Amino acid sequence: MTSTWSLVVAVVVIANIVACLWLLIWTSRRRPDEVAEGAETGHVWDDDLREYNNPLPRWWLNLFVLTIIFGLGYLLFYPGLGNFAGRLGWTSHQQHDERLAEVEARRHAVYAQYDGLGIEQLKDQAGARSMGAKLFSRNCAGCHGDDAHGAIGFPNLSDQDWLYGGSAEQVFTTISQGRRGQMPAFLTALTPEEVSGLVAYVSKLHRGEAPRRPDELIGQKKFAITCAACHSADGSGNLALGAPRLNDDIWLHGGSPEQIRQTILFGQKSEMPAFGELLTDTERRLLAAYVLGLSSDGETGAAVARAP
Repeated sequence: MTSTWSLVVAVVVIANIVACLWLLIWTSRRRPDEVAEGAETGHVWDDDLREYNNPLPRWWLNLFVLTIIFGLGYLLFYPGLGNFAGRLGWTSHQQHDERLAEVEARRHAVYAQYDGLGIEQLKDQAGARSMGAKLFSRNCAGCHGDDAHGAIGFPNLSDQDWLYGGSAEQVFTTISQGRRGQMPAFLTALTPEEVSGLVAYVSKLHRGEAPRRPDELIGQKKFAITCAACHSADGSGNLALGAPRLNDDIWLHGGSPEQIRQTILFGQKSEMPAFGELLTDTERRLLAAYVLGLSSDGETGAAVARAP
């Protein structure tokens, strides 16, 4: 705030306080034409509703004066008069930083027992798994669900199917740095016949059946030209790119023919936020250990979230 505006604010505040004090004093004074206290003023409404001269009790009036004195004292010790910081030097930023430091200190004390432990070690500790579950609930459940089964567009974390790899190091990297994947749209690059062929071919990849129908043969040929660079020739995906496997029955964006058609025509875009600056190294290792434990425990219920 500039010195000019600071002065304006200070003057306005002081003027309002003085005006309030003056108003109290002025209204409490007896006027020459005022009737005696408790007497009728002569004002009558509805034939029997009469006004009496009953001023505020002195103690009540004094309470108003005390609030003004309190306000002046507050402005002396705390900010409120422009750039004047007050005698105590208190600021909301300082208070926020102090309380945040207290919270951070308590948080570090809770997680200190897990400092220096590897992800594989943490995965086998019940206490570490419990801490990881709390971190997951606060940071991950909003997208992946409380049960980690995911949803359309959000991977299932309780199975063994990984977009970017399921090793301890890969999962830790995903949590720390985030991930960003994009499937390009082929709306203008493919003919309707080619789109239908790809849908037919991709829909049957997970069955391991050789294409026989004409549309499936067209799709196989177009897949090798258009899709294999990312998803591999056999549809096994690409961990480096985060390109999903297409030769299983687990679908990130839905596996019905219509959902597959929409993905081919309009593409898909997915983003996993980075938690490297939001969580400490220990917290990220606890979270990675919990997620890896989920995939080990939930190996059989894999296709629930991504199946059509």
